[in-house]
Amino acid sequence: MADNLTNTAENRALDFLMGNATTAPTTPLKVALVTAVGSDSAAGTEVTGGSYVRKNLTSPAAVNGATSNSADLVWTGMPACTVVGAEIWDSAGSPVRSVYVTLAASRTMLVGDEFKILAGGLTIAIS
Repeated sequence: MADNLTNTAENRALDFLMGNATTAPTTPLKVALVTAVGSDSAAGTEVTGGSYVRKNLTSPAAVNGATSNSADLVWTGMPACTVVGAEIWDSAGSPVRSVYVTLAASRTMLVGDEFKILAGGLTIAIS
């Protein structure tokens, strides 16, 4: 994934590397599904309805500048929608978005469908 960090995440990473900040995102990190992909500066359109909620993200320490989800992410009871991407948010009182991705192929969901991202299927890399 090339340059899918938000402006906020890029600034936080640089501040950390330059010794200007030591704060990490508020955990757990959450994965949100979107029906319209966001950008560096604007969030996408998050799925709403059905039993949809953001899912906790677990990931191992990065190796060679990359990491991925260490467990399957499963959403059940989805509303009717077309999922085109995902975003990663922290759990702060006012959540902060750090990553946005476009799926390789969008997926049209019917009411009650299940959406799954297999372990290792959501890779985050800095290159």
